[in-house]
Amino acid sequence: MTIKRYSLSLVLFFSLVATALAGGVGTWKNYLSYNNVQWVEEVGNKLYVLASNSLYTYNKNDQSIKTYDKVNGLNDTDIHFIAWNKTARRLVIIYADNNIDLLDDRGNVTNLPDYYLKTSMADKTIYGIDMSGVYCYLSTGFGLVKLNVAKTEITDSYNLSFPINYSYIEGNYIYAASQSNGLYRAALSDNLLDKNNWTNVGGYVERPRTVDATLLAQAKILSPGGPKRNTFIWTSFHNNRLYSTGGNYDPIAKNWENQGIVQVLQGDDWDFFEDNFSTRTGYPYIGTKAVAIDPRNSNHVYVGARTGLYEFMSGKMVAFYNKDNSILQGAMDRGRELGNDYVLVYGLAYDSEGNLWVLNNQTKKENLIRVSKDGQMTSFSKPELMKDGVGLSDMSQMRLDSHNLLWFCNDHWIQPGLFSYDPKNDKLNAYTRFINEDGTNVDIRAVHCWAEDLDQNIWMGTTAGPMLLQRSQMNEQENYRFVQVKVPRNDGTNLADYLLAGLDITAIGIDGGGRKWFGTKDNGVYLISADNMKQLQHFTASNSNLLSNNILSISLNEVTGEVFFATDQGLCSYMSDATKPIESPNDEITYAYPNPVKPGYTGLITIVGLAMNVDVKIVTTNGTLVAEGTSNGGSFVWDGKDKNGKRVASGVYMVQTADENGDNGTVCKVAVVN
Repeated sequence: MTIKRYSLSLVLFFSLVATALAGGVGTWKNYLSYNNVQWVEEVGNKLYVLASNSLYTYNKNDQSIKTYDKVNGLNDTDIHFIAWNKTARRLVIIYADNNIDLLDDRGNVTNLPDYYLKTSMADKTIYGIDMSGVYCYLSTGFGLVKLNVAKTEITDSYNLSFPINYSYIEGNYIYAASQSNGLYRAALSDNLLDKNNWTNVGGYVERPRTVDATLLAQAKILSPGGPKRNTFIWTSFHNNRLYSTGGNYDPIAKNWENQGIVQVLQGDDWDFFEDNFSTRTGYPYIGTKAVAIDPRNSNHVYVGARTGLYEFMSGKMVAFYNKDNSILQGAMDRGRELGNDYVLVYGLAYDSEGNLWVLNNQTKKENLIRVSKDGQMTSFSKPELMKDGVGLSDMSQMRLDSHNLLWFCNDHWIQPGLFSYDPKNDKLNAYTRFINEDGTNVDIRAVHCWAEDLDQNIWMGTTAGPMLLQRSQMNEQENYRFVQVKVPRNDGTNLADYLLAGLDITAIGIDGGGRKWFGTKDNGVYLISADNMKQLQHFTASNSNLLSNNILSISLNEVTGEVFFATDQGLCSYMSDATKPIESPNDEITYAYPNPVKPGYTGLITIVGLAMNVDVKIVTTNGTLVAEGTSNGGSFVWDGKDKNGKRVASGVYMVQTADENGDNGTVCKVAVVN
């Protein structure tokens, strides 16, 4: 007989996870920044604060803070303007894509999408908003748009054929100020739709849009929580924490000088690595793209950036490495090696022996470096990682697979590729020819990402869609073939289509049920079944609470099933119905949530901590079968109803699973209170 012992820390861990699952399967969550205060509107005892292009309110009476996003009422993300209309008692919210929300003082949100949806050849950009009575005037790239805030409708649109920066009403006239064309006005009694009734009455005068200093000071001391910034380029889930970096390009600011940042999420709490040390190093800390957590000490972390390799202990920078103090090299540019401002380290990973491996991009020689446990750097550079005498430019996504191989990809058009490195035997395999199982050459301009599935095969995300490298093909360096999965049309034609062919796959995650989460550029997220034959979900910004259709990274919490999506508009997550399976379920590590199921709850009840894809039965205390099915990885979802679709009565229900021998065993209990 084998006696299994479970540590107290493991039991406490699962208890904490169960407590943290406030939502349920199918729910979304946004993790938005509110750090940079941009505008404040004071309405009675409430402040409406626009911060980091997100919205929150502060109630002076009870000192409460409420954040607003797509999950709890708003219809879009990336807010550019807010303004309070005193007459209609509504906050006008203008988004970057020209969508409009109206938020009243009771917290109700009404969407006004007409302007956003209207097709027009004119420049629809909104440059300013001004209030007059019940109306809100939008200054746009072609003229003015008049909103009736009380009635939630667009009243008029005045096409002046040039951009307007702001407007105002004075006496019997409406004025439109254009930086390019000067100041125009028209009599309110005239037909404002006729541009001939608008006359130039002077030059343009700048009108500064500044926040009241007192309100700004009040807002800056508030703390709604959340990350520092909404820049999430790379994410990885380790030790019950989500680690993230900001990457080279800041999609919000639209610049290539993105300040270095490492943000760590645990539960709902954020920690931030030190980032203000450029005066100590003498070089800018920008373009953070890779993180490696020491398996022997989770407080010891290395970060790869545009300006070299940085070493942190408990979030504090303790050392940095560049050309001056290591074998790292600068990037080559037209035959010339650049200085320490461009020591590109975009890939980092620990091997199974505790050594750190470093990818040094675009160099004249060094491309693969080992940092031993005692801190010594050794070159293991490979000619396969060079192109025309220069190292590959964007080697990244370095991670260890289940066979202790280090995989990474080159996300660059000059030499797209997938690579595996065996650190024990110093052997590199390069997969840079993209021929599918039919012998067809697939045109690929970049390999963005990779992931290992539950069958230990490797998926890679490319500009031409997902491709699969089977484990049996990995040592066939001369004759390897990628698989483009063929999905039958089932329309009687005996034809099939390649899985997600032509989509630009930018991120991949594999969940506990073996399903594939594919993130794309401009097309949101696809969830594909474990057998690769069915599209189970397609989340977009318009049909879900996904923040953006541009997905930069996907990471999974295998214990809870939470799937994190890093987008160009920030971080959000979806609570999926699949978790990592447990070899031996028992009442200490297998649990249901919510439990007890309280009166009025009509959502799903989720059981986690089950074995892989086992048969599950829900039975009453006297053995009557209520519901049954198969676990998805290590999870099973029950709707709280019996086999006839009726809500079950109050009582305690047993969750039973059948092992491979067909023997049943109760793994947990669910209490239902109606």
